[in-house]
Amino acid sequence: MSIEAGVQLQMLIFVLAAFHVLSCLLTLGLGMAKMRRWKFWEEETQTLEYQLCNDSRRFMLAQETPFGKRHLKSWSDHQFFLWIVCSYRQFFDSVSKADYLVLRQGFITTHVSKHCKFNFNKFLSRALDKDFVAVVGISIWNWVFAILSILFNAHIFYSYFWLPFIPLVVLVVVGAKMESIITTMGVESQSRTIIINGSIIVKPNDDLFWFRRPQLLLHLIHFILFQNSFQLAFITWTWYKFGIQSCYYKGSKETIICTILGVLVQFLCGYVTLPLYALVSQMGSMMKETVFTESISKALKNWRSIAKENIENKRVSETGSPLSLTSSPSITFEGEELDEITELKQSCRITSGNGAAETDMGESNGVEASAFDGEASFGVYVGEEPSFREEIHR
Repeated sequence: MSIEAGVQLQMLIFVLAAFHVLSCLLTLGLGMAKMRRWKFWEEETQTLEYQLCNDSRRFMLAQETPFGKRHLKSWSDHQFFLWIVCSYRQFFDSVSKADYLVLRQGFITTHVSKHCKFNFNKFLSRALDKDFVAVVGISIWNWVFAILSILFNAHIFYSYFWLPFIPLVVLVVVGAKMESIITTMGVESQSRTIIINGSIIVKPNDDLFWFRRPQLLLHLIHFILFQNSFQLAFITWTWYKFGIQSCYYKGSKETIICTILGVLVQFLCGYVTLPLYALVSQMGSMMKETVFTESISKALKNWRSIAKENIENKRVSETGSPLSLTSSPSITFEGEELDEITELKQSCRITSGNGAAETDMGESNGVEASAFDGEASFGVYVGEEPSFREEIHR
């Protein structure tokens, strides 16, 4: 490699890194802006008007609810028309207030408790932060596709025409899939009961996702963000080194079109697709670990490892010499962690994915619970329920 080629390669790597960092910052900022909008809807759930509108003593047709008027249409039963509408909807009104409130209620009813106060928006914010950590990384497959993009960037392949559209096409497909999941849950809810009391209750299920893997959508979003930032960085590098009328693009029109598409994809992915994934991915069969704060999650994992170690020691003591064992591992909390637990005032229940209650939290656990502030308290799991103890032992 010549000295000039080495300098050009260093410049390309620097531009790639700069655009990747800029793309990550824009994605985070746009996602936080969307969460602030949803925060106002979360605050409405504490008002008297919301409680009256969702009173279980009120009966109405599912199609007459705001959610039903939006999703339960003639096209919702036909896959072809469903995908067309969902592909269009994500660009203008991806998540309405009715969507947010119904998905929130479905999550709480299935995984927490129907009458438990739960800050769903704070939980989504933590989920978005974790998803953001996943999409800012660069995997080996991203680099493989980037290298292939450079190799095929020749006039004979016309890559300047079709390559910039790949992130946009994947973005539309992913967004349409998540929109269709929301509509499908509404259709399934209507098939169970036409007349509802209070509000529509959707049932989260992994079958709604491709291959029963909600995480697959996040991998596609990761690919979109990386490939889009790579495209913008490559355009900037070629323009700086060779000018806008270079052999990499047929003309200035192609360069402008690629730039506009890149900016559009960046905005849609940060403000629409990634927050939409943070919301829709909660509609899986299992509750994500982000229901716990990071400190409580670490404490639970530590407690689980101690419990497994004690079980092994107990087995050894039964076959050999007796060992002195504690009846159960103990964990202490300090500062904010203790405040998060002691703030819980009244009894509340945590349920499994099928909606059956598994663990109660009350005075028997030494902690009272009132409102989940977007997290499950560690005290919820300190009881003597056999089902949970068996899960810990595993």
